[in-house]
Amino acid sequence: MLNVLLQPEIQEYIRKHTDDNVTKLALQKNPFPEVQFTEVLNQVAARQKAKEKLPTWYAAENILYPSKVSIEQTSSEKAAAYKASLVSGESLIDLTGGFGIDDYYFSKKVQHVTHCELNLELSAIAKHNFEVLGADNIECLPGDSLDVLTLTERRWDWIYIDPSRRNDAKGKVFMLNDCLPNVPQLLDTYFKYTDNVLIKTAPLLDISAALGELHSVKAVQVLAVHNEVKELLWILEKGYKGAPTLTAVCITKDGEEVFETPYGDEAYPDYSKPLKYLYEPNSAIMKSGAFDAVATHYDVFKLHRHTHLYTSDTLIDFPGRRFKIESVLPYQKAEMKQLEGSKMNVSARNFPLQVADILKKWKIKDGGDVYAFFITTANDEKVVVLCSKA
Repeated sequence: MLNVLLQPEIQEYIRKHTDDNVTKLALQKNPFPEVQFTEVLNQVAARQKAKEKLPTWYAAENILYPSKVSIEQTSSEKAAAYKASLVSGESLIDLTGGFGIDDYYFSKKVQHVTHCELNLELSAIAKHNFEVLGADNIECLPGDSLDVLTLTERRWDWIYIDPSRRNDAKGKVFMLNDCLPNVPQLLDTYFKYTDNVLIKTAPLLDISAALGELHSVKAVQVLAVHNEVKELLWILEKGYKGAPTLTAVCITKDGEEVFETPYGDEAYPDYSKPLKYLYEPNSAIMKSGAFDAVATHYDVFKLHRHTHLYTSDTLIDFPGRRFKIESVLPYQKAEMKQLEGSKMNVSARNFPLQVADILKKWKIKDGGDVYAFFITTANDEKVVVLCSKA
């Protein structure tokens, strides 16, 4: 089937219709009777998903795609390039290879990469694409990655794992023990073949809970792309006993925002009423939970223990959004009347009402150049902080 999809006329059809509505295409007559039309349409749909997320694959000719869902679940190129910056050496084995985005970028940093994938078709797709992209230092081995580890009896500079949640674990609290492969159960086995393990997990995973399941964790990194948390990265070193480093990384159009602190370190921030400037941390910091450490590191005041917004009298470089405070209104009916019917970007932090409720109650329209933060202050007062972009 894969070779059939590489026929020039089919590849031309896929490229020609990449921007078309796949549902409407499905109503047309199949122009390729020798192949199931759903297979062709899957290539169109998957290529659509790859346009922004995987520009290297999108731009190359004769690329084969797995299901659209696989494309949605795979790392973006920006995230993969960042992960590759964490590894080096002669050899890396990926125990959960998938579509191979991460391995393509690992191959730029490591001399030899081995891609293991249980799904035979997905392994074949990845192998074909690596050849198209000229990544000739990646070896694809279909089958069970644990068998590959035990049968090759060699050591690796790095083992990389992207465990997936078992289907029967839906509805339960997300734990690594509920994933395949079961990393906590197999970790000691992995350390027979390497001193360094890099694990990627979904952002839903609770950091403290996962640290309770694992050992030898040297670093935990929260990775966000364009202020959306995409992955948690776990760097394990055999025999490591210290406290892990916690790093929040947000990849923006202008570069990277990075904040680093020892995990679990106590920090004692100062509190203040809103001053001249307000700071909203990026999503990576919000997921990291290092709210107090951020305040002490950047020497800014917190507005409330649970509000997780910060303020200062002088404008500083801060990992997130920066605002100039124009006015502060007490959250009272008389004051709120003047906001009725206005247009502004509303956020609610540590506040009894949700954003949708605020918009409805005070007839506020979403958008514009005004930013309104409905918050609770350190004095437990409910206020509205009206801001402009700094």
